[in-house]
Amino acid sequence: MATSKLQALWNHPAGPKTIHFWAPTFKWGISIANIADFAKPPEKLSYPQQIAVTATGLIWSRYSTVITPKNWNLFSVNVAMAGTGIYQLSRKLRHDYSSEAAVSKE
Repeated sequence: MATSKLQALWNHPAGPKTIHFWAPTFKWGISIANIADFAKPPEKLSYPQQIAVTATGLIWSRYSTVITPKNWNLFSVNVAMAGTGIYQLSRKLRHDYSSEAAVSKE
């Protein structure tokens, strides 16, 4: 049974013999780098970079569900990109606007 599942994966139109497998697999590096940046201070985060990561994740998540064949690897990596981008943007916004509010009250 495991052999037939591996054979099906190997021969899938978005399987390891195609770019449709490898491109999203390497794209995980962007999400992993964004997760590593969770330890970075919010003032060091970039709005343009995080907006690009978030927008890319949202747009390509949708795209990956309407193409044939469905590419669930592409979908999952883009959901991760959108999620990490939204989290980083929220950290940056909280830092920038909460800090300004605290400073202006003093």
